[in-house]
Amino acid sequence: MMQHKELVEKLSKSLDRNKSDINKLVEALSNVVMERCSELDSISVPRFGTIEAVKHNETVKMDESTGKRMLLPPHVDVEFTTSTVLKKRLNQP
Repeated sequence: MMQHKELVEKLSKSLDRNKSDINKLVEALSNVVMERCSELDSISVPRFGTIEAVKHNETVKMDESTGKRMLLPPHVDVEFTTSTVLKKRLNQP
């Protein structure tokens, strides 16, 4: 898994920009994603994919070992769906 520091270094070299500027860019991107997801909105990046916040309502589950019913509170998941272009590129030999 690529860590934050490694991502900043790679982008810095690729874009020929200093690490401080790239770090600010990555932080800003992260903030935008968190903001939009907290509003249950999605972000679509052409040729890459879509980041989407999905709200799940509360549900009642049965604990199979004890037979007791449990109420699970509502929660939000963040899901990523790859674009067709990215899927094709990843699956090339």
